[in-house]
Amino acid sequence: MRHIHVVPGLRLRFAGRDKTFNEGVEIGLLAAQLASGIAEFTMILAASTLDQARMLATNMGYRLHVTTMDEDTVEVMFLTGSRRPKLQLVSNKLLAQS
Repeated sequence: MRHIHVVPGLRLRFAGRDKTFNEGVEIGLLAAQLASGIAEFTMILAASTLDQARMLATNMGYRLHVTTMDEDTVEVMFLTGSRRPKLQLVSNKLLAQS
């Protein structure tokens, strides 16, 4: 029996339910999050629902970025709107010495 992550720190499991029921609950939770208009959020989903999650997110104006993945689950970050890349200052000691 798999746990479904509702929000960080809250997981549910449905005893006696099959895999497709769990996947339906996860996609339903994802649709609710996407409809809320939150600019950025992360969810843990069943790996088998990734294609459906990607289609749903794209149709609702979100991009998704897979942050971690194993054989059963995937952690996905959902982003909306245009975002500038997060720049990081990199020091080049050789260039600074010349």
